[in-house]
Amino acid sequence: MEPVQFQACFLSWMQAVAAATQGEVVAIDGKRLRRSFDKGTAKRASHMVSAWATENGVVLGQRKVDAKSNEVTAIPELLALLALKGCIVTIDAMGCQRTIAQQIVEQHADYVLALKGNQPTLEQAVTHFFVSGPEADTHRTVCDYYEQSERGHGRIETRCYWITDELDAKLTAAAWPGLQSIGMVEARRTLAGETTVEQRFYLTSLKPNAQQFARAVRNHWGIENGLHWTLDVTFREDQSRLRTGHSPENFAVLRHIALNLLRQEPSTKSMPRKRLACALNPDYLLKVLLGERF
Repeated sequence: MEPVQFQACFLSWMQAVAAATQGEVVAIDGKRLRRSFDKGTAKRASHMVSAWATENGVVLGQRKVDAKSNEVTAIPELLALLALKGCIVTIDAMGCQRTIAQQIVEQHADYVLALKGNQPTLEQAVTHFFVSGPEADTHRTVCDYYEQSERGHGRIETRCYWITDELDAKLTAAAWPGLQSIGMVEARRTLAGETTVEQRFYLTSLKPNAQQFARAVRNHWGIENGLHWTLDVTFREDQSRLRTGHSPENFAVLRHIALNLLRQEPSTKSMPRKRLACALNPDYLLKVLLGERF
């Protein structure tokens, strides 16, 4: 089966039953189908980029990364397929590109893009503003600020969020499409008496609202737990040895279809329990397949 056409059918179905709501965080991230490689034919493992609606908990669409390319080329293709108006699109550092930011703005959405070494000049400017510059402490005091703390399993974690629209000359000169604010997240974790500190930096088209910024950053990681972890642990995607023809990417779409349907069945939150019930009870299986709770 031609995977592009199959993915188009999936996208058409999702657009008919699930619309991303105003302000919803849509996380874009890639995942490698680890065992889809074939040494005998020198075939590389397939890599899929997915769009995850964090509020609804469903996959909105996916795109295979070309074997001779990377996520930078697949992300714009995926974005072009989605209705993103009013949403907040979050992408890790791989997608921190001017062309991607421009496309998101043109699709009437906002973006929160992680900033790392692939944009060294901008990363240096933002780091200088929040951390290393002589006025960094003063800068942070005038930023919009929000803090979250969690305790559990012997761990204490505090996340601090700063966001500001006070852009310095380097950031202004960069003329980043739609850029309104820069942000920093500092995560402080204490476990067994040891404390670690991690700082992450972001470019965003959002106005400086620390709680909204925190929600977008935090929800982005939902794609790891809500999608990637579930595919690996419950659907055993990383153990799949499918490699012939288009089977890796086609079965990835089938898993997304199954996951979306099971997520909307409200009887229990346990995905393994729902899958077992589908196998044992035809009536329950039909209920899941015909589900309308999107």
